[in-house]
Amino acid sequence: MQQNAQNTQTTRSDEGLFAVGSPVTHWSVQTSKPVQYEIRVCENVFDPDNPTVLEDAAGTAGPRRFVVTDRVVDSLYGERIRAYFEHNGVEHQVLVLDDGEEHKSVEAVLRVSEALDAFGVDRRREPVVAVGGGVLMDIVGFAASLYRRSTPFIRIPTTLIGLVDAGVGAKTGVNHNGHKNRLGTYFPADRTLLDRTFLTTLDGRHISNGLAEILKIALIKDARLFDLLEQHGADLLENKLQSPAAGIGPTPADVPVDQRLASRGLHLDPATEVVERAIHGMLEELQPNLWEKVLERVVDYGHTFSPTIEMHALPALLHGEAVSVDMALTTVMAERRGLVSAYQRDRILGVMNLLGLPVWHPLCTPEVLQPALCDTVRHRDGKQRLPLPVGIGSAVFVNDVTESELASAARELALLTTGAAR
Repeated sequence: MQQNAQNTQTTRSDEGLFAVGSPVTHWSVQTSKPVQYEIRVCENVFDPDNPTVLEDAAGTAGPRRFVVTDRVVDSLYGERIRAYFEHNGVEHQVLVLDDGEEHKSVEAVLRVSEALDAFGVDRRREPVVAVGGGVLMDIVGFAASLYRRSTPFIRIPTTLIGLVDAGVGAKTGVNHNGHKNRLGTYFPADRTLLDRTFLTTLDGRHISNGLAEILKIALIKDARLFDLLEQHGADLLENKLQSPAAGIGPTPADVPVDQRLASRGLHLDPATEVVERAIHGMLEELQPNLWEKVLERVVDYGHTFSPTIEMHALPALLHGEAVSVDMALTTVMAERRGLVSAYQRDRILGVMNLLGLPVWHPLCTPEVLQPALCDTVRHRDGKQRLPLPVGIGSAVFVNDVTESELASAARELALLTTGAAR
């Protein structure tokens, strides 16, 4: 007995390091990595006299930056981006990738990695700068997480979906083997700089694309945000979420952020309040569960069937459009279960229409939806963990959706949106 006790004794040589046995037969290591990243509103980020992009280069000799963007952004802002670094005496190289979900691939990640090698980036002092939409930022983030096991990067989203969704979390990834984001990492950017003036060059469809992710937050946790979208959605779409001209009403600079978020009674312009509530609501859900250890995530609303629908429809559907179709379908499911009234269901579908979003797609068939649900169950550790709206502004998770329920909801959605079953 004495020998057995000796063989199983546990010693701790340091905080988080445990050794078991004498002689030692087992070691256990426990550690944690602190995570801190910043998301900052910054207008006219590439104004030559705006130091924000380069603030971590202050005082360094011969600063350099490697910039990655896509063809669309380069055609619109490439000259301004290059002039910014030239004006500030920064040696730089701009890598231009193909744009679009169909180019979100391992090959794009490898191209970034090879270009970083050729540039000879100093990963401790020269953060990579990603300028583009959600696809571009996911590619660059994935490459940065892999390159020399971690290379800091800065995100500058140029689309609405990048500004309120892809640019605020920790996930990176690319599509692979016919699946959306099948390969990826958790690797937040050191900083994300939010400049809404980029939205002025987006077409209406891409504004709608981002509004889908804002609507998601509204439906599962923020009834006030839903009311704003319902009341001002047409103007937000037309004006591309730009604030009124200076001097018209209170502006974000008038009141500290914490006071605005606590009070909500302040009459900010609708565009500013919509963006702020969407980002803050998203971060409230992400921060306590950044690595997704808890699989019941309300921000997964609209993301159960949409990955499969989006990949099957590629390139016909944008990400937010696929999310909208998913939300429309699950709203109908919720109404059939008594979680949402018919009146609330119609309001939700009405706001989708108002925001220029699709509420149905020919791929809403049992042949597509059931395999999508099965794939989600594998991803969510054997349970559906399917978020459904409860009224407007709350959600519940269910694990008992049947194939027949799914088929019936799809038929009802088709009837509601097209006037005839498909």
